[in-house]
Amino acid sequence: MIDTGLANKVVIVTGAAAGIGLATARRFAQEGARVASWDVKDVEAQPNGIFQKVDVTSAASVEAALDELGAPYVLVNNAGILRDAQLVKYKDGVLVGSMSDEQFDSVINVNLKAVFTCTRAVVPRMIAAGGGVILSASSVVGLYGNFGQTNYVASKAGVIGMTKVWARELGKYKIRVNAVAPGYIATEMIRQMPEKIQQAMVGHTPLGRVGEPQDVANAYAWLASDQASFITGTVLSVDGGAVTGT
Repeated sequence: MIDTGLANKVVIVTGAAAGIGLATARRFAQEGARVASWDVKDVEAQPNGIFQKVDVTSAASVEAALDELGAPYVLVNNAGILRDAQLVKYKDGVLVGSMSDEQFDSVINVNLKAVFTCTRAVVPRMIAAGGGVILSASSVVGLYGNFGQTNYVASKAGVIGMTKVWARELGKYKIRVNAVAPGYIATEMIRQMPEKIQQAMVGHTPLGRVGEPQDVANAYAWLASDQASFITGTVLSVDGGAVTGT
């Protein structure tokens, strides 16, 4: 077995109650990391880990959780939500709907600002400890857009931008910063979509299947490991080729 350098390291995974977050927490636990699972929903702590009820949109909640942990080596900014709507929607020449301020703001707050809030809080602790790894969830739609997702795409494109800035700013402190851009992953969110839409997703994926949460978790674990020690400021697409397949 290859030594990834993650054994006994403190790893925070936000949005760890289900889906990619839960799979990621489990994956790091397999590497012997001490996993802190953060979510607003209750979740079972991973082996050699703890669960902390944290609202990642609240700086006070994040700081309180960190005070209990000490210095993390890895932060995985995974928490995210969807609030899909068209910018404006017309039917028979009449405006029948639009994306609301609440839909836009709530997605930006969780998917983008919370990444900023958590990273800002963690980085001083990483610097004091001699380095670390910041990993954040973008999306393939942050690279090429998607119908009905102005808010979501804006948040995920913003994550890419912040990742590149932080890689430049924090490299001198031995902190690596990368993003992962998942494609169509078989989470509860995807399973709730109509079968026709799910099949269309598969049709746009050259590998011919929807991804599994474990596929993304493996990417996070590799990027956090010593095997990726010279990689920073990059976006790793985990999408089965979906970008080229659209």
